[in-house]
Parts: sequence; structure tokens; C-alpha cells
Amino acid sequence: MKKTIAIAMGGYTSECDVSIQSGENVYEHLKNDYNVYQAHILKDNWYVWHDAQKYPIDKSDFSVVIDGQKITFDVVFNTIHGTPGEDGLIQGYLQNLNIKQTVAEYYNATLTYNKRDCISVLKAYGIPTAENYFYNQGDVIDADDIIKKVGLPCFVKANRAGSSFGITKVKTKDEIPQAINHALKEDDEVIIESFLDGREVSVGVINYQGEVKALPVTEIISENEFFDFEAKYYGKSQEITPANLTENETQSVQNLAVKIFKILKMKGLTRSEFIFHNGQPHFLEINACPGLTKASILPQQAKATGISLSALFSNAIEMA
Repeated sequence: MKKTIAIAMGGYTSECDVSIQSGENVYEHLKNDYNVYQAHILKDNWYVWHDAQKYPIDKSDFSVVIDGQKITFDVVFNTIHGTPGEDGLIQGYLQNLNIKQTVAEYYNATLTYNKRDCISVLKAYGIPTAENYFYNQGDVIDADDIIKKVGLPCFVKANRAGSSFGITKVKTKDEIPQAINHALKEDDEVIIESFLDGREVSVGVINYQGEVKALPVTEIISENEFFDFEAKYYGKSQEITPANLTENETQSVQNLAVKIFKILKMKGLTRSEFIFHNGQPHFLEINACPGLTKASILPQQAKATGISLSALFSNAIEMA
């Protein structure tokens, strides 16, 4: 008997459209093997999109009634980037309803979504990272103190946002206030990081058939100043999979990515970003619910290692 799957997509942030693209791609690769429904989780409405119609989701038990039949779900395939799918809110809600879902559990998702907290935990395990400075909305902007801590150039980022929303590369002291205000449009917490000069790579780590497995490494060469939204989603970058690294470099960053996956008690499909700085991979961030669009990096990596997207997405459901 086929399992009944809800693909949760959308969310409440600037990443909503990208999330819907991820969800639609997952749907296309699962629809022949499962009873699959597209669950749109939007700020003002939760509904299932089925046969070109909207059917409201009953939030009391995450069910939907279609043609007089009540449908409940065995597993939720979570493709929501940002809140409430990547920051633990959906996970906690579904756990209370005893419904399985495909990504990290609520606490672990909350931790990884908060860049500042995640970096603080990983530093305690000796994971190399950039120097960083934390700013909260309402704090006095002390540009001299920021520069003293992280130097110039530096990156000013929204603490809890993805797809490079709310991020600026700052080159002068005068640019710092504007960059902070830009980040505050996405979140009331900001992280300011030192510039790491080196090659940027991305490593997918998945739980595949019960084994934690690093996928082939992708090198990211952006045509823009850094790997921003335009570079990610509008072709303004080269994404080379597998990356042109030495065997030792490949092994070191894959081992580090697997170690981080295990420290943070991740599950499902994840992707971590690193910069090779002075020959050593430095951790930037981890995506507990990474992009799964046709243009996204993790699907590229799965294909490079011989895992079809149907197998990748089906495995996430079975592991859940």
C-alpha cells in the first residue's frame, strides 16, 4: 500500500518562492511511487493544492478533506526554507501530532538556523570558522569596534535567513551602518564575519540507507562579489561538481562536513558551506533544509555520485 506524503513548501520568509520550486521538484520525482500532496504553508493560509484547487489544511491534526474524504499523512517531506520549516517550528508541531518528517528535529533545526548559536557550538568542538561579531537591533553601531574584531572587508548577515537574503560584503567603515540596516530587514539579529580569502565549496551530507554519507564536493565560483541570491538562482556563478580539489582537500572537507552533521545530530538531506582559507576548510553555515530545485546544488551532487533524485527523495521518506 502506497504511503501518503505531504510535501510542505512555502514558508513565511523571502525564500517562499524558492521553497515552492523545491517542493514542486520533489513532487515530480515522488508522484509515481507515493500518494503525494502539495501542502502550501503560507503566512496567511495553509492549504493543499490538488487538481488546480485549494483545500484548507486542518491545523488541529494536519489533515485535509478532498471530495468528502479526510486525508492524513504518513510523512511530511519538508522543503520549507526559512521559518517555519527550517527553524524548528513545523518540526515541533508535527512531533506533537506524532507525524514523521524528513529533516532535523525541532531543537537541532532551531540551532542550525541560528548562525550565531550554531557557530558557538561548533567552535567548542574545534571547528574552524571566521572571526565574528554579534549585533542585535537597538544596539549602538560601533563601527570601530566591529573593524577591530573582524577587520575589513567583512560580511554583514541576517542571523536567521537563507538564500543570501540580508547579506552585504562591506569594504569601508562608512558602509557598516547601511549593511546592518539591510540585514535587519530580514532579522532582528545580525552576525558580522571576517572575510575569509579562499575557494568556496559546498558539501551535501545525507543519511542514505542508514549511513551518513558525504556527497561529491561542489566548488562555487561567483561572477558577483560573493555567492548571493542572483548567483545562486539566476546563473551568475559556476558550480563545479566534483570540485577541482586534491584528494586530501576533498577528504578533509568531506570528513569535516560529516563530523558537523553528527555533532549537530542532523537527519535527512543537509548541505554545509566552507571556505578553504590558508589551506584549511573553515565552516560558514549548514542548511538543514537545503534547496531542492532543479538548479540547486545538492541534487547536482546526488546525480554526480549516481543517486537519482527519485531515489534520493524516496530515501529521505524511508529514513524518516
